[in-house]
Amino acid sequence: MSIGKIGVVGAGTMGNGITQAFAVAGRKVVMMDVAEAQVQRGLATISASLDRLIKKDKMSAPQKDAAMACITTVSSLDALADCDLVIEAATENVDLKLRIFADLDRIVKPEAILASNTSSISITRLAAGTQRPGQVIGMHFFNPVPVMALVELINGLQTSAATYSAVEDVAKAIGKTPIKVKNSPGFVVNRMLCPMINEAVFALGEGLATAAEIDEAMKLGCNHPIGPLALCDLIGLDVELAVMQVLYEGTKDPKYRPAPLLVEMLEAGYLGRKSGKGFYDYK
Repeated sequence: MSIGKIGVVGAGTMGNGITQAFAVAGRKVVMMDVAEAQVQRGLATISASLDRLIKKDKMSAPQKDAAMACITTVSSLDALADCDLVIEAATENVDLKLRIFADLDRIVKPEAILASNTSSISITRLAAGTQRPGQVIGMHFFNPVPVMALVELINGLQTSAATYSAVEDVAKAIGKTPIKVKNSPGFVVNRMLCPMINEAVFALGEGLATAAEIDEAMKLGCNHPIGPLALCDLIGLDVELAVMQVLYEGTKDPKYRPAPLLVEMLEAGYLGRKSGKGFYDYK
């Protein structure tokens, strides 16, 4: 099974990052979002990211032009009909993802593979909403996508060996390192990372230390490059809560109970960097 043209659903942080990774590798990629303004923001983000690489002498202007020429932007799923692989990178909401997968299943060609960039949701559940469960797989990238080498590849119960092999090959072709992960709540990285972040929020809520002190403790005491609360702001508090809810509901283990402060901050509209405020202010 050969993968040529790539489709990406979602032009937000993860969607435009995935698009950039494929475009820089010379792959034709179609970036789709329902809002034209969001599509243009995503395209501008990619352009600015490549400009930074040029300033660091990691890319030439002609290379940027070649990468940008690989990208097509659209605002309708119908425009993805001839893609060989479509990667869904929408908000971490199971109902939304199920709707997208049902629509894609109807639109794209029968042999196309459908992948989800979900950070925690069951691939088997997403596949069950399609008529091609053997061609559905998890392809979980990490933020920032152009920088982070890892991709978790998650087979659903019915994912075929041919689907896994094709997606593994395309991940390697764009310079990523894929690892095979069991379809389990949170997969590997978020199963370990998000509870650590959640515990940092518990510590903050209990007044153990300030946000800056908690982050400094983990950077200096554990040699982490970024503190857990600053990382949560980067990931998005909404994503962190969504993963913790999936872990808690999927395992029924109280150790995955979301921190009350995390829930309250979401209620206040604090999402982290993307909203301008999280555990730190960004405005």
